[in-house]
Amino acid sequence: MPGEPPSSAAAVRAAGLTKTHGSGETAVHALAGVDVAFARGAFTAIMGPSGSGKSTLMHCLAGLDSATAGSVWLGDTELTSLRDDALTRLRRERIGFVFQSFNLLPVLDARENIVLPLQLAGRRPDPAWFDAVVARLGLRERLRHRPAELSGGQQQRVAVARALLPRPDVVFADEPTGNLDSRTGAEVLDLLRSSVRETGQTVVMVTHDPIAAAYADRVVLLADGRLAGEIDAPTADSVVSALRGLGA
Repeated sequence: MPGEPPSSAAAVRAAGLTKTHGSGETAVHALAGVDVAFARGAFTAIMGPSGSGKSTLMHCLAGLDSATAGSVWLGDTELTSLRDDALTRLRRERIGFVFQSFNLLPVLDARENIVLPLQLAGRRPDPAWFDAVVARLGLRERLRHRPAELSGGQQQRVAVARALLPRPDVVFADEPTGNLDSRTGAEVLDLLRSSVRETGQTVVMVTHDPIAAAYADRVVLLADGRLAGEIDAPTADSVVSALRGLGA
C-alpha cells in the first residue's frame, strides 16, 4: 500500500508513483501509478520504448525529480516526504550516480573527482576501501590525471568509483554505456555486475540496450508510464522479444 515502508528485502521501492506534466486535456502522464520494488544486493535494469517513463521513474526513485503522487522509499526512509535540504543530504550520503555523460569536474583530477561526494558530506574516505575500489577499476595509474587526459572508458571508471566509494544504499546508472564503444561498455557493465556479486551493492540501471540489460539479474519493463512486466535472468534475446511485444 502507498505510504507503507518496504520490506527489508527492498533497497528502494515505489508505491502508486505518478508523475504528470501539465493539467487538464493537455496533461501528460509520464508515470501512471507504478508499484515496483528493487531488491537489495541485486542488479536491475529498467527498460521500455522511448517515452515509456523509464528515466522519469529512475529520477523519482533517486530523489532527482518529485512525484505528483505516490511514495518512494529508500530502505525505511520515505523520500517523497523529505524537505529539499534533507533530500540533498540523503542523495549525497546514501545514493550513488553514474550518468551517460560522466559528469566529472574538469578542474579536478581523478582522485579528487572520486572523493568529492564524501568531501561534500564532510566524510573521509576509508583508505582500504578507496584502494580496493581504485584497484578493481584499474585506476591506480590514473589518479593524478584530469578528465581531459583520460579516455571515455577511463572517465566512466572514475564515475563508477565515485559512485561506489561512499558505499551507498543504491547506485543508479542512467545509460552508463551510452557514450562508450561496445568493448569499453562491456568492461563498465562487468564492473557494475561484479560490484553486485562481490560487495552486495544494489544497482538500478536505465538502458535501451538489450545486451547491457543482459548483465542484470532482472529487467523491469515499462510502457506508457505503467509497469508492463519483468524478466528474471534476462538474455539479450529474451529482452529483444519482450521489447518487441511492447512495440519498441
